[in-house]
Amino acid sequence: MKAIFRYLLLCILLAAGTILRAQVDTTHRMKPDTTRHVVDTAMHHKDSTDRHKLAIFLPLYLDSAFDASSNYRYDKSFPKFINPGLEFYEGAQLALDSLQKENARLDVHVYDTRSGAQSIPQILQSPEFQGTELIIGQIASSGEMQQLASAAAQMNIPFINVNFPNDGGITNNPEFVILNSTLRTHCEGIYRFIQRNYPTKPVVLFRKKGTQEDRLKAYFDDITKTTNSVALKIKYVTLDDAFNATALTSNLDSSTQTVCIAGSLEENFARMLCQSLASVNQSYTTLAIGMPTWDNIDFSKPEFKGEEIIYSTPFYINPTDNLVRSIQQYFKIKFYSRPSDMVFRGYETIFRFSKQLLHVGGKGLNGSLGEKKYKVFTDFDIEPVFLNRQNMTLDYFENKKLYFIKKVDGNVTGVY
Repeated sequence: MKAIFRYLLLCILLAAGTILRAQVDTTHRMKPDTTRHVVDTAMHHKDSTDRHKLAIFLPLYLDSAFDASSNYRYDKSFPKFINPGLEFYEGAQLALDSLQKENARLDVHVYDTRSGAQSIPQILQSPEFQGTELIIGQIASSGEMQQLASAAAQMNIPFINVNFPNDGGITNNPEFVILNSTLRTHCEGIYRFIQRNYPTKPVVLFRKKGTQEDRLKAYFDDITKTTNSVALKIKYVTLDDAFNATALTSNLDSSTQTVCIAGSLEENFARMLCQSLASVNQSYTTLAIGMPTWDNIDFSKPEFKGEEIIYSTPFYINPTDNLVRSIQQYFKIKFYSRPSDMVFRGYETIFRFSKQLLHVGGKGLNGSLGEKKYKVFTDFDIEPVFLNRQNMTLDYFENKKLYFIKKVDGNVTGVY
């Protein structure tokens, strides 16, 4: 019921208006306002030309959630597919509250990418969208990403892709920014992490059959060929769908720790692999290394007991951070719940890139994307990507910063 109330409140607020107008004169981080949670739509004047215009695209499903008579379609339930957009919006709203306290001179427009009344191409051609200097999008498909990236290129303004972890075939577009690092970047990060921390240990990559698994193997093979350091000697082992610990032990070294890479993004494969390694960790010392999808797995269950598990992620929320605690306290008081990672991502993305927009303006924003002074939670390392190393054409920018989370018995025992 709390989630339904939050969603209904969102619908009312967006129906009333979506523009924040204020003035900026400071650059410090602000504690979120625990007495307000919505954009102040009353401040809707056209009083100055030195404003900066931001467009936020989110899958809010405002139209599909209600019938023609404006009745909520889902009775007392709350469909999970609505959560990501709603949670990102909640975090964005807190960021806008903080920016408003700083008198930020922003015009912020929120667009529902699942609107039945207006498609993305129609939004991009609308008078309201013209003059936008920065696009931030929580993307649900590669088609949406391509449309927004194309518009950004034509307007010569940045498009920050918050969540979609691939380039969608987009090339030669220096306005396109990927925050959620691509699969190749994760493979490169894992490879370097092992080189730095376990250079003399045997390395086995366990995989299953599949197209995605073939792509992962190809990435690791290519990295091995091009590394500037001593290459890892990775042993590749393809497992059957119903593998068990016996299929693993013949590839493990009982005299030293074996680094075991999960060469698949599939969560069930990860669970089976880590469970099987845990079942033999009295005889074989192993370290399981995987992908960001492992963040969804509950490693505190007994079947994973004692196993050292590390996975890569481009986003890390430090629970001891004062701002993190402030937002958690706000949600506890306001909604009797805990904020999701997408809430923090909404706050961080909107606050950080709005501050950069205010500082340099839309046309010069790309030159400041890598600046660290507007860090909120995450140490983004936004670098240019050149897919064709021969002609060195800048294809897009990507966040190359990865955190490595180490867990034992479900507890975080290290962050690298």
